[in-house]
Amino acid sequence: MQTPSARTRTRSKQYSPVFEWLDRQPYEPVWRQMQVRAKAVANGKAEEIVWSCEHDPVYSTGRRGVDNRLGEKLSAPFITADRGGETTFHGPGQIMLYPVIHLRGRGLGVKQYVCLLEQSCVDALASLGVQSRLRDGFPGVWTEQGKIAALGVRITHGVAYHGMALNVSVEPLWFAAIKPCGIGMPVTNVALFCTPPPLCDLAKIWYAHFCLRMNV
Repeated sequence: MQTPSARTRTRSKQYSPVFEWLDRQPYEPVWRQMQVRAKAVANGKAEEIVWSCEHDPVYSTGRRGVDNRLGEKLSAPFITADRGGETTFHGPGQIMLYPVIHLRGRGLGVKQYVCLLEQSCVDALASLGVQSRLRDGFPGVWTEQGKIAALGVRITHGVAYHGMALNVSVEPLWFAAIKPCGIGMPVTNVALFCTPPPLCDLAKIWYAHFCLRMNV
């Protein structure tokens, strides 16, 4: 009988991970859940998964601990996570896409994975009629009006977790308290371009495009 770890090592790229919508959640428990799942995936004890959710208001920064707040106080908790990237906001009106993916098992390099994750967001936005693009040297997804999606991932033992945040209808004042991702450029929302579907439905659209990109 083939062991779980062997199944992971020989997995076809055509295999799509399960999707699960978590609704609205605090940030830290979901982060800890990703850590546990990533370790289990690396050890062949669990399958890959894509979680998606909306968070309670929180500011987070990456493992370098860069704090880009513009004032002394923030109106939501500030957390240093183990992802890449600098300070950003997560909260109501924003979709998080959190794939826990065995890159090594799929033969994906880190840069290749980051690009396909970003491109999946561009594809999902295009399906709504929203034109967006990538920018060299600036992670995430961009429109002519500003940054619409931020990215920060963690790779450990060949497994990727964390992911991307897509601004759908976020209150702009949340971002006004920080220098988002350290670049001080405008942040925008899907709702400025079209009437977006419910967050859960849009998350499923994004997940479908992510799987298409990953399984090519």
